[in-house]
Amino acid sequence: MSDVVRLTGMVLRASDYGEYDKRLVILTLERGKITVFAHGVRRAHNRFLAACEPFAFGEFTLGEGKNAYNFREAAISNYFEGLREDLRAYYLGSYFLETAEFYTRENNDDDEMLRLLYQSLRALLSPTFENDFVKCIFDIKAIVVNGEFPGLPKGGDILPGTLHAISFIATTPISSLYTFNVRDDVLNELKFFAKEYKARFLAFRSKSLEVMEQMGL
Repeated sequence: MSDVVRLTGMVLRASDYGEYDKRLVILTLERGKITVFAHGVRRAHNRFLAACEPFAFGEFTLGEGKNAYNFREAAISNYFEGLREDLRAYYLGSYFLETAEFYTRENNDDDEMLRLLYQSLRALLSPTFENDFVKCIFDIKAIVVNGEFPGLPKGGDILPGTLHAISFIATTPISSLYTFNVRDDVLNELKFFAKEYKARFLAFRSKSLEVMEQMGL
């Protein structure tokens, strides 16, 4: 019989497996990214089906197998349901999940990426922040978390507010990351530099961003 473990994490990806099962990729605080098989969860009226969908965050009780984990039950504290009411926010959130999966490794220490993911999804649902601003913060901080941040951009014509924003994102703890806002001119410049950083350090194919582009979101 496999050992039972309880891990706090978020479902990054869920795919159908067999007739009634799901294969999950979960990013956890304790063990980084893991693969979990949820047997029978797609049967009618299974009470844990929603817990096995992307964005579900909470405590997962799992059986620890040799090469993967088996889902037992879950206590979900946040499903981020509001993302499904805003198509653009939903696809941006899905892009955040893709980024987290791209950057993390099986059984690695990736708790900072999970914290960034959680706080950024909360920010997407907040009326305080524009979606584009949240994406800028997420992209830059993800590069910082991964140890690839190249430093502040250089040039005499960069707005001081832009340099301050990038510096704040790079140096501020994730728990305090979404505690500021910027003017429109700073946001436009921040979007430019975030795009430049992303092209250099986050160059992977995002299906969610492709869908957004196709739909004109």
